[in-house]
Amino acid sequence: MRINGNAIRPGNVIEHNGELWRAMKIQHTQPGKGGAYMQVELRNLRNGSKLNERFRASESVERVRLDQKEHQFLFGDGDSFTFMDSETYEQVELNKDLLGDQAAYLQDGMTVIIESHEGSPLGLSLPEHVAFAVSETEPAVKGQTAAASYKPAVLENGLRTTVPPFVNIGDRVVVSTEDGSYVKRAEA
Repeated sequence: MRINGNAIRPGNVIEHNGELWRAMKIQHTQPGKGGAYMQVELRNLRNGSKLNERFRASESVERVRLDQKEHQFLFGDGDSFTFMDSETYEQVELNKDLLGDQAAYLQDGMTVIIESHEGSPLGLSLPEHVAFAVSETEPAVKGQTAAASYKPAVLENGLRTTVPPFVNIGDRVVVSTEDGSYVKRAEA
């Protein structure tokens, strides 16, 4: 589907220079002289490289729709991760390079969305929040207030984050899969 250059939005996938790119950030710019344009930060879906490109309203680009299917994470084996299609029960194996930092958030049985284009997997959408147990953190200091004071912690999956002072080793916490930040204490 062809769209105007000024209709690109964050999250859109476009075909540009024979490659598939996801728009990460956009900025509409109207200089004092000349026509307005859209400054778009693009990330290559195949190799992860980034590109900043200008698109004018008069230009048109090909917007690509990715196939999104629900899969269940089964297991990780070295550099490959195996998922099962929730409808057909077919197994799909994805390489660690394709997943990048997202691999650390995978848990057995987790439901994810695998995005593919023409049968080739391009990426993965994780749930917004995931719960993990705290494996290392400093003990709480008596008299320390909870107002804006956080302490470093290591989660069971090896990720480092910061947690409030009342969180101890063994507690389960919910973290954001977007940036690994603490969200709340997990319910038991």
